[in-house]
Formats: sequence, C-alpha cells, structure tokens
Amino acid sequence: MTSPPPVGAYAVDTSTGRVGRVLDLMGPHVRLAPVGCGREWACAPDDLRIATPAERLSAATAYANARSRGEVP
Repeated sequence: MTSPPPVGAYAVDTSTGRVGRVLDLMGPHVRLAPVGCGREWACAPDDLRIATPAERLSAATAYANARSRGEVP
C-alpha cells in the first residue's frame, strides 16, 4: 500500500482516468475535487498517482472549453 498524494496536490484516479485536487482523507479513501468545478468523488489511495503538468493542463483546458460552451458554470 502506497501513501496517498498530499492534500492540495493534483492526482489522477487511475481507475477512471479523472484528474482532481486532493481534498482530504476519508477513512480508507481519498476525496478529490475535479479541476474547475463538479462533483467531488472518493477513491482508494492505491488508485492514485500524482498528475503530470500535461495532465493538469489538459484537465484545465477541458474545463475552460466546457465553460465557454455553457456546459458548466
């Protein structure tokens, strides 16, 4: 079992491919918030790895594009 990324770090949930910011630990799970906005989710620490700068940029760009199309606030 590996230790989860620190709070505030951007991580990839390898079970879904989603990028999120680590909010806190919830018992055996890590709580993440998506880049931009959206519903938070939890995943197992073993399913996380630190996001690369390219993955962070891609997630931020996807959010900005969705916002410009009016799909998200």
